[in-house]
Amino acid sequence: MTDAFSGRTAVVTGGSAGIGRAIVEHLLARDMQVVSLARRPCELQHPALHNVEVDLFDRQATAQAVQEVNQRFQVTTLVHNAGVIRPALLPDVQLGDLDALVDLHLGCAIQLLQGALPAMQAQGMGRVVLLSSRAALGLATRTVYSATKAGMLGMARTWALELAPLGITVNVVAPGPIRTDMFHDVVPKDSEKELALAASMPVRRLGEAADVARAVGFFVDPANSFVTGQVLYVCGGTSVGSLTL
Repeated sequence: MTDAFSGRTAVVTGGSAGIGRAIVEHLLARDMQVVSLARRPCELQHPALHNVEVDLFDRQATAQAVQEVNQRFQVTTLVHNAGVIRPALLPDVQLGDLDALVDLHLGCAIQLLQGALPAMQAQGMGRVVLLSSRAALGLATRTVYSATKAGMLGMARTWALELAPLGITVNVVAPGPIRTDMFHDVVPKDSEKELALAASMPVRRLGEAADVARAVGFFVDPANSFVTGQVLYVCGGTSVGSLTL
């Protein structure tokens, strides 16, 4: 399973915890070099893991991190996973939160891919995966989160068209609900609310970070060059029905 991945370098944002950490672990197991961009280092111990600590809300700091990564590595794969929710009902939505999530979910992705693009072009291939959310389809209290995660879908489809002739694919994985610390900030762990939510899911369980990592692994596989501009909902069937958190 490792041959196609071996020797390639992936950048994963938010690789220190939750879904990001699971993606890092999954790609390391595929014999890739992995660079985690996050505020804190990923605590996995592996010789092919490299940590670059950065606040991705800070455009200047992100630009410096991108420059550092691309001086040290020939990046073939970009997985933009870092994200935050900032839930609020419409009367309480803060425009500052919208600005912040636009920067993190959209602006950061642009910076990262602009930085990696020359190396991908030089190698004649690249894999880009954006982590959106099932909430892109709409969910109460998610005005700024849903808006920016939905924006990823249009951005990815545009990039897919522009970059396909260069051998670069761009796809989206849209998870939810996944048991992570961020999820449990909204739904307390082992609470009645969590149990009720799991029971209401079409598959009768909540997702785990590894479920998402496996989906990302499909899209970043060098062999999967005929799949681009697509959105894969890793959501236990909730994208085809209603969901109440």
